[in-house]
Amino acid sequence: MSESPQAAPALESSLDSVTPLEGGTASVPPSTGAASGRRAPRRRASWRERFEITLLSGPAIVVFVTFVIVPVFAAVYYGFYRWKGFGPPTDFIGLHNYKVILTDPEFHRAVLHNFEIVALSLIIQGPIAILLALLLNREMKGRSIIRVLVFVPWVVSEVIAGTGLSLMLPVNGAINGLLTDMHVFGQVKIEWLGPHMALWTLMAILTWKYLGFAVILLMAGLQNIPEELYEAAAIDGASYWQMQRSITLPLLGPTIRIWAFLSIIGALQLFDLPWIVWGEFNVDRDGVSTMATYMAHYGPRTNLYGYGNAVAVVLFLISLIVALFYQRFVLRRDIAGATTDGGKR
Repeated sequence: MSESPQAAPALESSLDSVTPLEGGTASVPPSTGAASGRRAPRRRASWRERFEITLLSGPAIVVFVTFVIVPVFAAVYYGFYRWKGFGPPTDFIGLHNYKVILTDPEFHRAVLHNFEIVALSLIIQGPIAILLALLLNREMKGRSIIRVLVFVPWVVSEVIAGTGLSLMLPVNGAINGLLTDMHVFGQVKIEWLGPHMALWTLMAILTWKYLGFAVILLMAGLQNIPEELYEAAAIDGASYWQMQRSITLPLLGPTIRIWAFLSIIGALQLFDLPWIVWGEFNVDRDGVSTMATYMAHYGPRTNLYGYGNAVAVVLFLISLIVALFYQRFVLRRDIAGATTDGGKR
């Protein structure tokens, strides 16, 4: 079959676009755009868009710099001085404050208590929060009341909760009085705030106080799991707990990891509840001191503001290292999945 006259010019032009190479081979010019795998050049923002971004984000940036960035650098500066808090610092002592901090056994105990609280918070609060979230995610009678009872403690101020518990938990407090009237332990009164029970009492308080936040986060994560997955698993004969193990927990993983991150940072910076419930002079004796209570006791309370600022810097660095480590090894997959370029920066 012969070629038509109209097809010849088109064929010649297509052959002309092929560039011959040495050895008789030919190469086709690379295509542009998405087919070549190259990114299209980004459009530069107009002056109006830049003005809108500056106008909307400017106040937040000013507040963040004023109340976060500036205090951090001020703490670093004052940490190099022996400063009483009055007038400009003049007694420069270099790294002496940091040397005292890192060699003080009391600070070592505070750091140990912080990491004990971190571990126990994850071990105790995590499973309870998951079970409560699964329970409250189902249709049941009294679900609204249970939600309120779980969530209300998180809304209550730490000062109010700590003050009330400091009056209820002593040996002659309301808790032991109620247990005695109910003949639970006979006439034995438990020292809830004593050295042997203090850490577990603190963990009970923290679980009661912050469990609602974990439950709210996990219930929000449960809403994002498609019901079709459970329906398909039920058709295949999977039991309720098999579905939770194979569907719910894997898909709830990102939410659990975010909650764990917030819980770790909160435990490292814990201050108010131990300080209020046990008091300034009992937190170390009873084994519930933290880096923040150590900073408050040996900073403003003793007029050693330079030393207190140095403690704040050490606390900041420890929290930063833990946060970066957690982000690098735990949140790496979540961060990579949330970006459009595979997490490459």
